[in-house]
Amino acid sequence: MLSKILIIDKRKELSVKYKKSLEEADISVEIARNLKDAIIDIQSLEPDMIIVSDSIEEPLTNFCERIRSLTYNLRPIIVALSKSADSGDRILALESGADDFLSEPVNIDEFKTRIKAHLRREIESNLDNKTLLPNKKIVEKSLKRIISSQVKQAVLLIGFENIDKYKNIYSDVAADKLIQTFIAIAKSTIESDDFFGQLNDTQFVIITNTYKAEKMAAFLTFAFDTVIPKFYSEADAKRGYTILKSDRLAGMRADFVSILIGGIIDRLDTYTSVNGILTKLQSLKKLAKIPSGSNYVIDRPQLSGGDSVVNNETNKTIYIHEPDEALSLLLRTSLELQGFDVVEELDTESAVQPSILIIDSGDNLSGLSFCKEIKNKTNFVNSKIIMTTTIHDKTAILDAGADLYLPKPYEIIDLIRWINYLETHID
Repeated sequence: MLSKILIIDKRKELSVKYKKSLEEADISVEIARNLKDAIIDIQSLEPDMIIVSDSIEEPLTNFCERIRSLTYNLRPIIVALSKSADSGDRILALESGADDFLSEPVNIDEFKTRIKAHLRREIESNLDNKTLLPNKKIVEKSLKRIISSQVKQAVLLIGFENIDKYKNIYSDVAADKLIQTFIAIAKSTIESDDFFGQLNDTQFVIITNTYKAEKMAAFLTFAFDTVIPKFYSEADAKRGYTILKSDRLAGMRADFVSILIGGIIDRLDTYTSVNGILTKLQSLKKLAKIPSGSNYVIDRPQLSGGDSVVNNETNKTIYIHEPDEALSLLLRTSLELQGFDVVEELDTESAVQPSILIIDSGDNLSGLSFCKEIKNKTNFVNSKIIMTTTIHDKTAILDAGADLYLPKPYEIIDLIRWINYLETHID
């Protein structure tokens, strides 16, 4: 995204000369001819820099003080232009809030170099320490600008799935390398007029033109899924999933890390706030969730990158398939006391499904076929399956699609602990 500069100058010829010289350096420039228009532009555009000439009807020192008080939370760079070469005037302007003072006539090449140096320092001060991408402050400022812009643009929100589980097994350092690889893939698609920033540790924003946004999303999901097996051990890559090993999560299936992308193409001027755009993008990203792998949804809402899915509502409903009547009654009573709604019949075609299914595998592992059937249905994409069994074949059970292998006999309190954990990790 281009840096934004506001020039406040009554003089038409010189201000246009400055504007053209900066636009040659890929900087977006607006001109205000009077203070009233300047104040409006500062509040709506949130420029990265203000270049103010002493041709305005107010002393530079007064104006710099007003701008600093008006924009205390935005902190634009202020460059003062003056016909005066007096050191006293320079000192007064700098003490009043200006970051730089240029005496006119100014060499146009020096002018451009100074301005670019100020902008570079501003950008570098707002980069994430690990990824060196623009941080949340710059992302939100860029989104705010496109709300008021008349240019058709697209926004993509990219988020990681299962990254915490990956850290659980392979360490934070390995996860950082995985994220750096995604950043490298994304940068290969970014052009000079695009913006690529970081909303937080696991969510990224791309602003691009409307023509290539969907192609970019398709490439990112494809390329990421192509390289992701290389970040797993040979056994895990062959199996297609991992098994968590910590004391608290041991026996839980973890799918590979994937990326989900929500995108808005055009119609950005219909949003009144940055939060409105981000909320919409988050909901679109959730729509992209499929049983495994990366996927994207572009703002219709309509899937553009994979199998059709249903945006399920999560709930407090738990399905129990337990042939032992005494144990089934005990489970029902215990879970209802915990505030869950327990059902023992399941309509597999319903759009809204229980958030958690507790399924007994059977003495001959016959429950595995039912588990596979459930996992192949898109309306169960947000449901978690706990497979209980007296036959301790962890690999077979997790291969069937179960999210957790729980050998019998087990303590009810342990089951409830797992349910509470899974419930908080249902998207």
